[in-house]
Amino acid sequence: MNINRHRLKTGVFELGKIGAIKNGGVTRLALSDEDKAARDLLKKWMINAGLEVKVDQIGNMFGIRKGTNGTPGIMTGSHLDTVGEGGLYDGSLGGLAGLELIETLNENGIETEKSVILANFTNEEGVRFIPDMMGSLVYSGQMELEKVYKVISIDGTNTSFESELDRIGYKGYFPFGSLSVSAFIEVHIEQGSVLEIENLDIGIV
Repeated sequence: MNINRHRLKTGVFELGKIGAIKNGGVTRLALSDEDKAARDLLKKWMINAGLEVKVDQIGNMFGIRKGTNGTPGIMTGSHLDTVGEGGLYDGSLGGLAGLELIETLNENGIETEKSVILANFTNEEGVRFIPDMMGSLVYSGQMELEKVYKVISIDGTNTSFESELDRIGYKGYFPFGSLSVSAFIEVHIEQGSVLEIENLDIGIV
């Protein structure tokens, strides 16, 4: 069984149009209009793939493909926000690789015992709001939600995290801990050029 590489690549480039800059990179800061547009597109793709979409109180998005036996699921995904002048594949590849997996399972009529959960975590990069990895920190219980809500942006707009999350429409209500997960797998690019120069492919699980 093979994935549709063309569909995956097309999706990455479609997302890359949101926040695209002249040098070929992407600027899509957390909770910006560009982040909202990317989230809206991912949500549409999730729904089209038959996923049940949930958004928690910090804006983390989850697309759930339910398994057959109710055992803890497998989560995969990444983030949609970028640094300033970020790379095309950073974050977006991790999310869309998971979506492509689900599309491939659907097309081949394959049911899984475990649920497959596609995740997009909020503010991984920490450019507008410090610290980074806010979505995953709150999700894992390592940072208090109310503390995050009060964080003020450092981009000169003097807006709070909570107000911006609410403004873009991704302040959800899905309770933390509602998803039972046995493992998390993320596809990620190399943050450099060593493998590209050496023409090497590696995968570590």
